[in-house]
Amino acid sequence: MIYTSTASEGDLAQLVGLTHKHFIFSLKAGGDVQSHRGVLKHDDLIGKPWGSQVFSHMGAPFFLLQPSISDILNDLPRATQILYPKDIGYILITMGVAPGQRVMEAGTGSGSMTIALATAVGAQGRVISYEQKQDTQNLARKNLERVGLAARVDFKLRDIMEGFDETDADAFFLDVQNSFDYIPQVRAALKSGGFFGTLLPTFNQVEKTLHALKKNGFAFVEVCELMLRHYKSDPARLRPTDRMVAHTGYLIFARRIEPSTDPRGLELANEVGIES
Repeated sequence: MIYTSTASEGDLAQLVGLTHKHFIFSLKAGGDVQSHRGVLKHDDLIGKPWGSQVFSHMGAPFFLLQPSISDILNDLPRATQILYPKDIGYILITMGVAPGQRVMEAGTGSGSMTIALATAVGAQGRVISYEQKQDTQNLARKNLERVGLAARVDFKLRDIMEGFDETDADAFFLDVQNSFDYIPQVRAALKSGGFFGTLLPTFNQVEKTLHALKKNGFAFVEVCELMLRHYKSDPARLRPTDRMVAHTGYLIFARRIEPSTDPRGLELANEVGIES
């Protein structure tokens, strides 16, 4: 998305009403948004500054905003469980995903991580996304088209046990349950020093993946989980909200390295967890 000061035709817009009820849609001349609180014409929204308060034909108030990536991801049509924004943000920073890079993922799902990656690599970057199920890939492609990012993504349909077409990728995020089965294939697709990341739901899967990373020349391995707690924003009654986004999965990060056979490097290799 390109963030601007005023709403234009083709922009993705968000209307936020009472009780934070919201609608996300593409602005189109002649279009309208219909809800139980009334109708708003797109023509009346185009040209307004973002942040403006607008009213339906019934007088119901809304604010006109550009949705954040978090808003978009939480609003995605989905056939699978998506990654949470709290995890995605940390993944992008930890894996060093930046404009102009060529990054890969396997397990496209509904496309939430694909959208985040495509946003982060920018117009000059490239995302290569592998998925095994045609219907799942079709939904992801529609979600990317909806937010105007499909042109930055190469969608590939394949059982990833067969390996990947690419080499020298800057980063690779593996979003499949049995990550440990595909570590050699991921290594072959990554550049030396490239970043690896995955998210897994159980200890057993994490343990198997750690063994596979050690066996296949990955080092600087980290395992963590993220908890997110919101607070009520009323200054007169500041306290935690009743619900929080707690455990969603275990994040694993590592780097592809090239260990030396020189005996002088054995101590360092053992320290960073490389299997000799």
